[in-house]
Amino acid sequence: MNTLECIKTRRSIRKFKPDPVDHATLESLIGAASYSPSWKNTQITRYIAIEDSSILDKIVTDYTPDFNAKIIKQAPMLIAVTFKKGRCGFERDGSYSTKKEDRWQMFDVGVASQTLCLAAHEAGLGTVIMGIWDEDGITDLLHIPEDQELAALIAIGYPDIDPDAPKRKSVNDLLTYL
Repeated sequence: MNTLECIKTRRSIRKFKPDPVDHATLESLIGAASYSPSWKNTQITRYIAIEDSSILDKIVTDYTPDFNAKIIKQAPMLIAVTFKKGRCGFERDGSYSTKKEDRWQMFDVGVASQTLCLAAHEAGLGTVIMGIWDEDGITDLLHIPEDQELAALIAIGYPDIDPDAPKRKSVNDLLTYL
């Protein structure tokens, strides 16, 4: 699969087969995501692969709204994406480098998450990035260290659906030349 085909055919998958995700495959995907660009090559993105059914059940029952809980319930794995705080967007003295202050960290996590999802698609896996959940509850449940912050949850597994591509805006609506 070439890059453009991968980008154009990747979909957010919300229904998965029960087959587990092989650890070697996941490690390969994380290795690919490690090549994502980041602020001053800080590489702040971290991943927690959750397969334990008791932890997944707690996330579903206590910390996730129904529409995301339905996805997590049947996904064989959930990845909690975190980032190291205080590195991205900062100078060595701790001051901000730009007016965006520390908001660069979410940009870096987004780039790494997209890279992970594209690599997963190429490997025959499906993913969906979720952003609506109880951040404090999941942070405590997963014992995320103080120097990290939870950024996203990604359900991953073998797709049990093949959704059509949603309508896209035209290039003329997206691009301005000056």
